[in-house]
Amino acid sequence: MTTKPTFHRRTVLAAAAASAALPMAAWAQSASTAPIKIGSTLALTGPLSATAQVHKLVGEIYVDDLNRRGGLLGRKVEWILKDDQSKADLARTLYEQLITSDKVDLLMGPYATGAILSAVGVAQRYDKVLVHHTLGVPSLVKYERQFPAWSLGSDPGTTTTNTVFEALAKGPKPPKTVAVVTSKFPSIHFMSMGARETIKKRGLQEVLFLEWEFGNRDFGPIASRIKDAKPDFVWVGAIGLDGNLLLDAMKKIDYVPPQHFYLYPAPGPLVTLPEASGALSVTIFEEHAPFSSRPKAADFIKTYHERAAKANFPDTAVEVQAAASFTAWQILEAAVVATKSLDDKVLGDWLKKNRVDTIQGSLRFDGPSNYGDDLMRIKQVQNGKWLVVYPPEFAAPGAKMTSR
Repeated sequence: MTTKPTFHRRTVLAAAAASAALPMAAWAQSASTAPIKIGSTLALTGPLSATAQVHKLVGEIYVDDLNRRGGLLGRKVEWILKDDQSKADLARTLYEQLITSDKVDLLMGPYATGAILSAVGVAQRYDKVLVHHTLGVPSLVKYERQFPAWSLGSDPGTTTTNTVFEALAKGPKPPKTVAVVTSKFPSIHFMSMGARETIKKRGLQEVLFLEWEFGNRDFGPIASRIKDAKPDFVWVGAIGLDGNLLLDAMKKIDYVPPQHFYLYPAPGPLVTLPEASGALSVTIFEEHAPFSSRPKAADFIKTYHERAAKANFPDTAVEVQAAASFTAWQILEAAVVATKSLDDKVLGDWLKKNRVDTIQGSLRFDGPSNYGDDLMRIKQVQNGKWLVVYPPEFAAPGAKMTSR
């Protein structure tokens, strides 16, 4: 007689539970070792690509170094980067994809105000933290979990523009007449309108005001109008290659502005132009003391030089755009390390309450629109390099503002 095996119900249930636990354990182990995915877009093509390439290189440098140091929370970091083509509406769509399709753990902001505003809107819809590096109109962002690395304070239309004209007033040839020409790109236009108000408050005479559409490439008529106005100082609301195109147009009509300023130019292409000698701009970092003595600055400068040279960048120096991008990554890393969390609420709460030490200084996020102090300085092209010239305590050793 054949004896049938006896199965106790408790034994069967235990075996089933153990069997079910195996894939769950494997899943948990996989989740704890899977790369942390950080998603963002950059304007890799289109009118803003010259500057966005700087941000791409910096992100690659930072993530490579982060992974050499063990990643975040013991996990490697994977940067998922998409090209928004310098289009704010496309950036919006791509950030939706990053969150819903790519299932990224964290977000990093894009380049330029228009795309950042789009990204902030998406981040707010999904309650995600968004660290960003180049938004120029702080009043436009109210979302509590967005954090700027662009340290121009909460009222740059007043404070930053006043710093520019304060520097000029203490320079070798304080201007009396000013021409204001500007792109209609949102942050650029906002700052140029602030400059016009500062000009009035300082008792200077505005002899010309001109605007152009974002993406304009014909600067001949603008150059001619500037030459006819004969200003002591030209404020150029420039972004990307606008400054290069305007300087080229000026050269063609044999005009050299006595003093000239470019708001957010593509830094490498501008500094390499002979016609840019003496040009002014704003900055949060240049690769000289006291900036270069800050923690991590020297190593970053060295690595950036090497990688930028390999990428055939026209200028391999670390300056405002590269520093802003590096700072943004520092902010995100600091929050994750301090909280040991990827939870957006936890990260956002910590950033609101704590300062973060970066290569541009100590940043806080407890002011209006999460902006802290205005750390903008004034730099000038001298001997083919950007050098800070104002305020004096931040100037490059021996550097002072020059004039034609």
